[in-house]
Amino acid sequence: MPSWAAGAAGTFAISAVSAYLFLLLRCQGIGYPFGPQARWWALAVVLMTAVVATGLGVAAVAVSDHLRAVYIGILLPSGLWLGKRPSAHRRRKGAKALRTLAGFADAPLRRMDDSMGDDMQNWCDRRAKAASVSPELTYDAAQHYYLQVVKKIKDRQKRDDLESRLSSIKHKVAMARQARLGTAGATDLKDDLDDHPSTRGGRSYSADDPDLLASRLESDAENELHLLLARIYQLRYRKLVIYRGFKPA
Repeated sequence: MPSWAAGAAGTFAISAVSAYLFLLLRCQGIGYPFGPQARWWALAVVLMTAVVATGLGVAAVAVSDHLRAVYIGILLPSGLWLGKRPSAHRRRKGAKALRTLAGFADAPLRRMDDSMGDDMQNWCDRRAKAASVSPELTYDAAQHYYLQVVKKIKDRQKRDDLESRLSSIKHKVAMARQARLGTAGATDLKDDLDDHPSTRGGRSYSADDPDLLASRLESDAENELHLLLARIYQLRYRKLVIYRGFKPA
């Protein structure tokens, strides 16, 4: 094999690995680029980046040396990450060429982002399916998933965020049950709504119509279950035991 061909193959391999790692870094805290629907667009982005980097690397070898080709193979894919960083990063010297790559891959990246959103939505829907049968199960489902991940999360702020979401779901489900049963008057319902920050001062929560109040609380609790699941998904805890309608211990 000619030396230039071996160099091109090596640059392609380095670029592909680098693009894969920078793509994961770009999507950290957003979603998973290699899910069922997003993976093909993610692979297209990785291969496109590797091809561009290899072409530039071969050109660099022609006018310089193999070491420069290696640098290109490693650094050029970082444009996938830098293209999504805050403006302060974008103004750094040398970032323009890297952002050009991100612009070149903009269309497949946008399709990948859309597909990542679809993958996350489908993942959440499957895990919230049992809870959608009855509003009474919404909190049980949320607790079921919360307990599976809370001890694994080391970041205190992230744990507090999940705990706050769970608390809001619990409060809304309890308030909806109270409104349905009709055991409290409008004044008591209003006081209980004001006792929790998730319902305090909410214009959509009127205690004058208990049935409407219960429906809105149940709907909001179900939406918050999806948001809780989405956050767990973004934190990369995607292998969870699916809630089937039982009450967790």
